Amino acid sequence: MNERILIIEDDPSISKLLQRGLAYEGYNVECAPDGKTGLVKARDNAPDLVVLDWMLPGLDGLEVCHRLRMGGSIPVLMLTAKDTVEDRIQGLDAGADDYMVKPFNLDELLARIRALLRRTQTDRVQGLKFADLSLDVGTHEVYRGDKLIALTAKEFELVELFLRHPRQVMTREVLFDRVWGYDFGGESNVLEVYIRYLRQKLEESGQPRLIHTVRGVGYVLKETP
Repeated sequence: MNERILIIEDDPSISKLLQRGLAYEGYNVECAPDGKTGLVKARDNAPDLVVLDWMLPGLDGLEVCHRLRMGGSIPVLMLTAKDTVEDRIQGLDAGADDYMVKPFNLDELLARIRALLRRTQTDRVQGLKFADLSLDVGTHEVYRGDKLIALTAKEFELVELFLRHPRQVMTREVLFDRVWGYDFGGESNVLEVYIRYLRQKLEESGQPRLIHTVRGVGYVLKETP
């Protein structure tokens, strides 16, 4: 088990309890004491799941959840002392996948995390999504919004690889190895040609760029600033 879990919680005692309990279960755990730090951590290295406190300094949990949703489909379990039905509805409407009220039982929280991760992994087998770009592994279809994009086999493999590693810089070497199975060598421009074709197809209707060049390194799938 190597799933990464990001805890965004300003109470050090709760954060420490969660970190210890999750690490004991085999998860890789990272913590953030406020919403802004949590969003930066999620952007720089997308976790498999976020445990999110509602009452945070600066950006509250609802705003953090909303921004996480805008950037992708990371499952979010919201933790809060707010326990009315209206609070739960507000949290779920903000994009939370599950909602637990403090004080909570750690075993129940772990069970809910396992359930969310199982559901997400099942979804990922068939569908991958980032911003308005989506891919169906079963049908080999790629959409930008509602528009079906016709791709070659290699273009599809590149898009799938980017979608499985959003916001992570993919080096030329990794892209060659994963898609072509070997290194074409530093002089080959086949990757640049394929990226150019992909951009033309994905941006045909004037949509913002999603595949960005990291000069001297490779490429990254991320939102246009």
